[in-house]
Amino acid sequence: MTRLRAGAGTAVFLVLAPGVVAGLVPWVLTGWRSAGPPLWLEAVGWLLVGAGIATVFEAFARFVVEGIGTPAPAAPTEKLVVGGLYRYVRNPMYLAVAAVIVGQAAVLGRPVLVVYAVAFGVAVWAFVHWYEEPTLERRFGTAYAEYQSTVPGWWPRRRPGAEECGTFRE
Repeated sequence: MTRLRAGAGTAVFLVLAPGVVAGLVPWVLTGWRSAGPPLWLEAVGWLLVGAGIATVFEAFARFVVEGIGTPAPAAPTEKLVVGGLYRYVRNPMYLAVAAVIVGQAAVLGRPVLVVYAVAFGVAVWAFVHWYEEPTLERRFGTAYAEYQSTVPGWWPRRRPGAEECGTFRE
């Protein structure tokens, strides 16, 4: 796969996955109508939304540049992606999408989005645990096993972890 093709596929997947999960569904649930939360909560919400969006874009770009593929299971990367934010946590994309949803809940003052964020978290954990991690173990073998043992899945490290192991990159 070329990087150009990976970039095009990643852009489509960005719209179809995070775009729907963190855009369309919250809109359907709320109509973007605010319940008038306190200003401080709105400010926290906007910080979460901004950080989440920036993280999603960085993670998606990393799949194209470093992995030469897409985040979509149908067009996976050729190489294991362990750089950038993936040095701190194995699942920055999912955490970022959750941050966007929780941020929207705060900006709008809509608890239904907190409930949705929890449901999203459960679904993503199940997907990662039963599909994604076994697939990466089969595809990348010991490189993924070493990465998995060094970099936490859900709670980011303070310092990057990928430098500790030279075998992450194939």
